[in-house]
Amino acid sequence: MESYIKKQLLTGNEIILKAALAAGADAFFGYPITPTTEILTGWAHEAAKNKDLIFLQTEDEPSAGFGVLGAVLGGKRAWTATAGLGHVLLQDPLLVAEAMRIPFVCYVGQRGGPATGTVIYSQQELNLARFGGNGEGLRIVLGPSNLQELYDLTVKAFDMAWRYRLPVIILGDGYLSKMTGEVILKSAGKVCPAKPFVGNENPVNMRNCYSLEHELAEVLTENIKDFGNISKKVQEAEVIECAGSDVVIFAWGSVGNAAEAAVKNLRVAGKKVGLFRPITLRPFAAKDAKNAVKNVKKILIVESSAGQFGRLVTESLFGISGIKVKRLYKPAEGITAEEIEEKVGGML
Repeated sequence: MESYIKKQLLTGNEIILKAALAAGADAFFGYPITPTTEILTGWAHEAAKNKDLIFLQTEDEPSAGFGVLGAVLGGKRAWTATAGLGHVLLQDPLLVAEAMRIPFVCYVGQRGGPATGTVIYSQQELNLARFGGNGEGLRIVLGPSNLQELYDLTVKAFDMAWRYRLPVIILGDGYLSKMTGEVILKSAGKVCPAKPFVGNENPVNMRNCYSLEHELAEVLTENIKDFGNISKKVQEAEVIECAGSDVVIFAWGSVGNAAEAAVKNLRVAGKKVGLFRPITLRPFAAKDAKNAVKNVKKILIVESSAGQFGRLVTESLFGISGIKVKRLYKPAEGITAEEIEEKVGGML
């Protein structure tokens, strides 16, 4: 049995904070934004008790991102949290982290657009998380579906960021951030150490500007190749009862949790229904997805956006013929297990 510290009743934001501390995070730079502000205030409270922790509320999200980068270069295990518009504004430092291969951890509590609009929930930041800005999307995006996974994947994010020197985004949402439930605070185990990138006796030149196209192309080609090798190690998905199913549901995050409940209910009712739920949204486990729909004639894609996830799924299944695709899209709205069951019922 895996060792753990204790079981507690916590909100999602509190869980993220506990996971970061368990993973050895020692610096936080951020700007308050709903629904993740409690992470910032929670860290401020912890830093007031522990002088070894660094806390800075910056004037905006780009400043927070570059604060994280500076601290990481100096050897700190720094991180940030944001949502919505803040996620948009963080793309500049995220792209610097991609290009210069600097570890970067960020929790995103998705909220509906426009930027100053809905502050509760959505799954409309998937495209932004995977390929924001003018880069090649050399980042890892994790999609937790429940509170325990939120804790586990946050700890994992800190290990992966420093192990592979890439940005890692934990892509949650307003429901996960605000939800209260039980979580087992497991020991973080061995997390890749954070060491200074600069400030050593030997000078380090980390290039971030290219005047010649072929120079940048050479660096990108090498980084893209490396990301491909890393992808094979980190891509992950949960596959439930897909073999022999009449319908396979594709869903992720909070909607994936509802879909899992729907599959259990439908199975009890004698319906042959399975679930493919990606845990890494970038890289996406396309091979596993194709294996999950072998001999399956119908799939249902469920998401709280208007096809951001659906396009990812259909792209990953390219080349497979004879599958009918149905969709349950509700942009910026939650989706219940009952709604999914009703939709599947109409497909059987």
